[in-house]
Amino acid sequence: MTSATRRDPVSDELLTPENSAFVLIDYQPTQVDSINSMDRAKLIDNIAVTTKIIQTYKVPVVLSTVNVANGRNKDTIPQLKELLPGVPSYDRTAINAWEDADFKKAVEATGRKKLIIAALWTEACLTFPTLDAIREGYEVYPVVDAVGGTSVEALQTALRRVEQAGAQLISIAQLACELQRDWNRTDTAGGFVEDLIEAGIFLKLE
Repeated sequence: MTSATRRDPVSDELLTPENSAFVLIDYQPTQVDSINSMDRAKLIDNIAVTTKIIQTYKVPVVLSTVNVANGRNKDTIPQLKELLPGVPSYDRTAINAWEDADFKKAVEATGRKKLIIAALWTEACLTFPTLDAIREGYEVYPVVDAVGGTSVEALQTALRRVEQAGAQLISIAQLACELQRDWNRTDTAGGFVEDLIEAGIFLKLE
């Protein structure tokens, strides 16, 4: 039972905490309330546990909102905001976050070329920056069970479109396993288990 020597975490073809960044876009009350592709309470639970997974592995986060500064929309939902103390939020008017200069500079400043993305809605605020990032040489990983659209059809169509363009769809469980990779990485193994228990993937043993 001997694990192979860990591959270079920066050049690894799979996601690692050292080669990826998390892009979190528009989890705001108006957007959440318009989701009809899944139960909204479940969506909030799923994006919260996704964010906790990201924090377990200390993956850098780029957080963005739309239309908060101009008073047309409210800030990131508190269930996420409280998980991200000290993380700056880049407010925009552009529907496509990639067309906001400050947001794009923040993504570039991470130095990471693998982008884990969660955004509302899939048909707009996830699709557009995903397509643009892929065109500019990024690998993009939409977290499929932590995103939503205005209908099931809208969600599925958006995911098909980005997948056809080269996005690599990923689930919450797959994300956690890919970042952890080896039980011998004991500094994060405990958080890995706790996150998947919270996600309902592992059963909590009494």
